[in-house]
Amino acid sequence: MFNVQDIRKQFPILHQEVNGKPLVYLDSAATSQKPKQVIDAVERYYKEINSNVHRGVHTLGTHATDAYEGAREKVREFIHASSTEEVIFTRGTTTALNMVASSYGRANLQEGDEVVITPMEHHSNIIPWQQVVKATGATLKYIPLQKDGTISLEDVENTVTENTKIVSVMHVSNVLGTINPIKEIAAIAHRNGAVMVVDGAQSTPHMKIDVDDLDCDFFAFSAHKMCGPTGIGVLYGKKHHLENMEPFEFGGEMIDFVGLYDSTWKDLPWKFEGGTPIIAGAVGLGAAIDFLNEVGMDNIKAHEQHLANYAVKQMSEIEGVEIYGPEERAGVVTFNSADVHPHDLATVLDTEGIAVRAGHHCAQPLMKWLEVSATARASFYLYNTEEDVDTFVAGLQKAKEFFGHVF
Repeated sequence: MFNVQDIRKQFPILHQEVNGKPLVYLDSAATSQKPKQVIDAVERYYKEINSNVHRGVHTLGTHATDAYEGAREKVREFIHASSTEEVIFTRGTTTALNMVASSYGRANLQEGDEVVITPMEHHSNIIPWQQVVKATGATLKYIPLQKDGTISLEDVENTVTENTKIVSVMHVSNVLGTINPIKEIAAIAHRNGAVMVVDGAQSTPHMKIDVDDLDCDFFAFSAHKMCGPTGIGVLYGKKHHLENMEPFEFGGEMIDFVGLYDSTWKDLPWKFEGGTPIIAGAVGLGAAIDFLNEVGMDNIKAHEQHLANYAVKQMSEIEGVEIYGPEERAGVVTFNSADVHPHDLATVLDTEGIAVRAGHHCAQPLMKWLEVSATARASFYLYNTEEDVDTFVAGLQKAKEFFGHVF
């Protein structure tokens, strides 16, 4: 049974005051907090089995390798990949998307080809493609957005053509909370001979992921948004694509044989993991997956959507507050208050112990589409409560009084 108070007890950072007020953390879309199980797992690694992996035959090395590869298996099960060969550990979603753009995109694009994305993408899923099309002579195209910030499959059909080689779309918008129909977009991409790349940074922490059912070719996500450590993420790729791609980084660990003038690479997944890997991070990610599975991904999704709907209802009653995004959303509420800059609003909320995000959220093209320079964002996770929402809304009201006019 989902019990948010029991869950909160497992997050040490939540039990503190900020500016003399109990912390209300509403910035999980930027990074989530970490439960004690994850913190303890990383600490145990360093205290008990710290060693490099895949290299030594001594006991610590064996234990570290088992822990590292055990985490890979947990990831495989969590996203329903067919094999651990399809699970590559990276530094995060940004690195994973850059790997696809550089290793797959540059090798498979040429003049006349198309890469299709959307205006709602995080910069990490825009800039790599901008650079690749410049280098290859391909063209970058955008699926238009509907007025509520959703994607029409008719527009996908009209944008993706037989010249399209790559379609890359975020699963959930970090600004609008839009949940994109990835499975249907992938089907359209494949009918036109294109591969489907998914930025799963904002979906993997909050809902069940089945890459086989989505039928995506690549899927990227980060540990730090799903109760895991910073500095580690995952690239899933269909095996036949990964086998045909060149490594993204070269050096130790990813090699099979090195000669004076030529070298060969290890098998998957290790050919993409050059150098000493992020071992403690992988251990922490494995512990985070155990924690999320114990809570239940369906429970997490339902809880967050309830909080988002609860927040939207209350915020809508405050005059001058404009909320962006569709009615059906993930646990993200992005908004502006009339005549108050988001940074000023976030500063006032911080004095009340309330942490929200303000700025362009690494989505400047989307800000332009919204016709704003910046927004404020409250994002919810499994440890947030209705009381957090009430405190947040009261903070908005107090900000209204502080700035001396009606929003």
